[in-house]
Amino acid sequence: MRTVSTSSQRGFTLIEIMVVVVIIGVLGAIVVPQFMSRPDQAKVTAARTDIQAIATALEMYRLDTFSYPSTQQGLEALSKRPAGGPAAKNWNPQGYLKSLPLDPWGMPYQYLNLGTRSTGYDLLSFGSDGMPGGEGYAADIGNWGD
Repeated sequence: MRTVSTSSQRGFTLIEIMVVVVIIGVLGAIVVPQFMSRPDQAKVTAARTDIQAIATALEMYRLDTFSYPSTQQGLEALSKRPAGGPAAKNWNPQGYLKSLPLDPWGMPYQYLNLGTRSTGYDLLSFGSDGMPGGEGYAADIGNWGD
């Protein structure tokens, strides 16, 4: 006895595929320029996010060692046991950051232990120009806010 397979395979037609490609192209032409015109704004946002993450690591460091790293110890104290004073008696052997991030412009974040200020430190990126001060996207971005 012969059995006839009645499975019907239905695929997309060339017209349907072309309509989808055109729709994706139109959406891309509208959406991509909106994002591409803001790379500097995205870098500023990324720097602020990094600063918040480093600030959190600094707070964890302070809770364990009872002080922030000195300016000389710097941010490296978050990934490697610091030498010099103040001594990091209860330093976490796993560290507080796996590695120190660079700012979105490829420069290291700046750290200064202030000792008496309410936050105890300044943490900043010099912005797109890599120099202190500046305006717009070249302005310093720090833990003190906008």
